[in-house]
Amino acid sequence: MFQKVLLLGGLIMLGTHVWTIHKEFVDISKNLDYFVASVQFAVARFNDDNMEEYTYTLLEVGRAQQKTWTMIYLMDLELGPTTCKKHDEDIDNCPLQDCAGEKTVRCTFVVDARPWFSEFNFLNSTCVQKTW
Repeated sequence: MFQKVLLLGGLIMLGTHVWTIHKEFVDISKNLDYFVASVQFAVARFNDDNMEEYTYTLLEVGRAQQKTWTMIYLMDLELGPTTCKKHDEDIDNCPLQDCAGEKTVRCTFVVDARPWFSEFNFLNSTCVQKTW
């Protein structure tokens, strides 16, 4: 009887451990340093990959999550078009276009951050134009 109780206790502990490891994403602070760097990477990469002439800027961070025990971040971002072209010098201080509301996009990005190597990679990205 005692062995069965020990076995059951061991299985419960093992199951809890496995459940914790496989837990997916959890909410985090939007101000977390590595999350902020991942957001900046995602916006810059979006602008590089986007075929439009003008850059987009971050309007809002929706969901901010991190995969447990990793530096993989899941983020929902709202981006709006600016008046700056891609190769302008100071694209960090660009005003929004007058029609920005019509061209706003919502994106979900999954970024694997390795900041100690200054390396960030997209694992997934999906963007759709916001409809009013």
